[in-house]
Amino acid sequence: MKYFSIILNFVLAIAIIVLYVLYFSMPKGKEISGTEKTDTLAMPVDIGIAYVLEDTLLSKYEYFQELAADLEEKRKAMENDYTMKAQGLQKEFEGFQRTAGNMTMNQARAVEEDLMQKRQNLMMLQEKMGQDLLRAEAEVNTQLYDKVSGYLEEYANENGFALILNVKRGNAILYGDKSMDITDIIVKGLNEEYNAGDAIPQVPAIESDTTSSN
Repeated sequence: MKYFSIILNFVLAIAIIVLYVLYFSMPKGKEISGTEKTDTLAMPVDIGIAYVLEDTLLSKYEYFQELAADLEEKRKAMENDYTMKAQGLQKEFEGFQRTAGNMTMNQARAVEEDLMQKRQNLMMLQEKMGQDLLRAEAEVNTQLYDKVSGYLEEYANENGFALILNVKRGNAILYGDKSMDITDIIVKGLNEEYNAGDAIPQVPAIESDTTSSN
């Protein structure tokens, strides 16, 4: 979903990976020069690096799917609420246009001022709804990050991984051997952890004032 374009924060720069490889490849206490570099700087076989495919994880992680569905439901409710208020105000404007000719100048001015105030309130409501939705999305992202990063930390410690990368289209990782892909393992573990718990994922309440345009 578009709300979750930046979910995980595990991507490291290629330079860091190169430095990591060089550090663990170099013999301790010995300087390397000349032709020795070609032989000794080969990639170690067991360096403890793996990666997770972000799109696959998000499409299969039940906790995320629950949060995404809840957030979408709240977004639609806000959109419907705003649409109903906007349509109601439009009808009031149209009614005023039909009856303004039968009013005194003071009456017409008073009604017009009231309608303009309602229009201003509706614009403020729209802005507040947008801010509340962004806040809810940010809190959902935080919940998701904490869940995934916490589980990955435990998994890395138990299985001897020094680095687990987040791979998605457009990031710096252009290729990774399939043997380093642990996405399905992580998804399985995350779903088992989620299904074994009692907590139900829930999007934070959105507190927009639904009466401010009235």
